[in-house]
Order: sequence, then C-alpha cells, then structure tokens
Amino acid sequence: MGKIITKERVWSYGQILAGCLIGGMAYPCFLTPNRIAPGGLTGVATILNHLFRWPVGMVSLILNIPLFILGYRSMGKVFAFRSLVSTLLFSLSIDILPMGMVTEDPLLATIFGGVVLGVGLGLIIRGGATTGGTDMIAKMLHKHLPFLSVGFILFIVDCIVIVAAAILIGGNEALLAIICIYVSSKVIDAVMGGFTSDKACYIMTDQYEKVTGRILRELERGATLLYARGSFSGQDRPVILSVIGRSELPRLKNMVREEDPHAFMIVTEAFEALGEGFRALDEEN
Repeated sequence: MGKIITKERVWSYGQILAGCLIGGMAYPCFLTPNRIAPGGLTGVATILNHLFRWPVGMVSLILNIPLFILGYRSMGKVFAFRSLVSTLLFSLSIDILPMGMVTEDPLLATIFGGVVLGVGLGLIIRGGATTGGTDMIAKMLHKHLPFLSVGFILFIVDCIVIVAAAILIGGNEALLAIICIYVSSKVIDAVMGGFTSDKACYIMTDQYEKVTGRILRELERGATLLYARGSFSGQDRPVILSVIGRSELPRLKNMVREEDPHAFMIVTEAFEALGEGFRALDEEN
C-alpha cells in the first residue's frame, strides 16, 4: 500500500509540475504579448500588465494569496497544499520561463494559447489541484449562496473580466478572450477524460449467446448481459453491453450482422474506460 501511495503521489505532482510549465508557456508565447485576457485572476493580471506593465505571474500570485487564506479550511489539507504548490509554480512559470512571442497574429495566438493553456490546466486538475483564483471564489460564494451553482459563478466572473478587458484593452481582444476560454475549456475536458476513443455498444438480438461468444473469442473483450423488457412486446430480452476500441467497431458490426441481420445496435462514446483490457484503475490519482 505504501508503494501505491508513493507512486500515486509522484504521479500527481508530476502532472502538476508538467501542467504548470505547459500552462505557463501560454502567456509569454501567445496571450500576454497579444493582450488576450482569458478570464479568471490571470485575466485580471493580464489587464493590469497592459495598463501598468506589471508581471502577470507575480500579480496573479498576489491576488491569490488572500483567497487561499480565506478558502484554506474549506478545501482540505491535501487539496489545499497541492493547489498552493501549483499556484506558485504556475505563477513563476508565467514570468520566469525564457519564452518569447511565437506569433503576432491575434487569432493564431488565441487558438494556440487556448490549447496550450487547456493542456496545462487539465494536467493540473488531473493531478488533484487547481491554480486557485476564481475556482476558490466560486466555491466560497456557492457555500454562502447555494442557489448559485459553481459553474454559473465562474461564468459570471469570467464575463466581468472580459467586459473589463473590452473597456480597458479593446473590443477585439475581449472577443478573442471568449474564443480562448472556449478552446481551453474543451481541451481541459479532453485532457481530463483522456484522448482515448472507446465505444460503448448496446446490442439487442435474439442471437445474444452467439454474439456474446464471438465478442469474447474474437475481440477478446468483455460482454455484460443487461436484462430488459420490450415496452411493445412485453417480452424479456437480454441486452449486450460491450466496451471496445474505435478500431474494433467495424469487426463488431460485422459479427452482429452475420449472426442477426435484424439486430438493433446503439453505439455511444465511452468518455473513459478503466479496468481490465483498458487503462488500469491504479493509474488514476
């Protein structure tokens, strides 16, 4: 157990470190030189950088300090410590990394800045931490105003930052910031869920024994029988559930077609598959 805990801890902090370095690159390479303020406290810091030339990372860190003091107890010791570490590393990465502007094209900077930032933040979250900022503001406000969801509060805060950017920097930069926030949020989701493309297949067929046998033998995948009742016929009928890789889907379709041309099949995206045949559960933090 000690080895597992140590491995998980090293993996978690490794992801946090990588996320801070990658996410920090987004600012000197793409966002700060093009005056794009992608919401949150770093967005506020970007606006202040435009107005007073204050360093983005240091200002972001200073803004986060009182929030950590206020929100420490509600976060839990482990999460709070990891978040403090990630906030320090992220802020330092923004100011210290020896990186320069990659492109002067605002749209390219917005898209690639959003991608790089999203990868970094996704890794930090997978490591069990956050970069503080508006996340803590949202959680503290939600605690006192439970009728407001955390997501809604984050949206409102980002809107305030974008409006401030429109007034103090420019309308074009504010619109680009919206694109950046959208891109980074989608990349965060991809990093959080992994980049696998597994499929969950539900198969309704009278030949369920033959289909299940072929899945086990030929695809070497598991299959579960879910017992259901048809609303029209009123008859009980097993439904096969099998999670497979994208490349295995054509083979499964052919198997089902060969065994029962009248079968009914539903194929959906499996956001994440963990366990035998897929990524091991102990790889998760």
